[in-house]
Amino acid sequence: MTHICNKMNRRAFGGGALAIVLARPALALNADDATAFIKRLIGDIYSVIDSGAPEAAMIRQFEELFVRYADVQIMAQYALGVDARSATAEQKSAFNTAFAGYIAKKYGKRFRQFIGGRIEVEGARKIKAGFEIKTTAYLKGENPIEVIFLVSDKSGELQFFNMFLEGVNLLLTERSEIGSMLDMSGGDLNATIHELNKAG
Repeated sequence: MTHICNKMNRRAFGGGALAIVLARPALALNADDATAFIKRLIGDIYSVIDSGAPEAAMIRQFEELFVRYADVQIMAQYALGVDARSATAEQKSAFNTAFAGYIAKKYGKRFRQFIGGRIEVEGARKIKAGFEIKTTAYLKGENPIEVIFLVSDKSGELQFFNMFLEGVNLLLTERSEIGSMLDMSGGDLNATIHELNKAG
């Protein structure tokens, strides 16, 4: 019964964690700033794609982009959920690093399909936490796909804190995935960090 409650708490905590995080004071973010930020990100993504580097090198570069442009600490905290409360500072740091690598590997492989295509910004919409930037990825030989970034400056600098790829919510997906890893390890965070470092 305790194990079931822990699983439920782990899922339930995520929304509250994100709400707390996004309640921090914001700077004067506007639509033009958020749009320009995403255009810079897109430019850097295509710099990696067009480099012609081996896949392993591209994944490392995508990880660097993720760390630079994403609010990794907040996204990792959200994905970790209630287990963040009992984690040591060392474990949180190790989890953040493992999470960044895991995301870079997982989504970096998806970005390979953008080779020969383009991503265009369609518009910006104000949301409570910042701005939603809608883009369309036009892929070579495939149907266009929608990619949405949620951008905020509530960490003290402009960063994206969530992404929707073809309607799939990155944060919710990874909270579920990591929650399952934690459940399988009996709540052993160190074991989950080890699994994240192997995944992707």
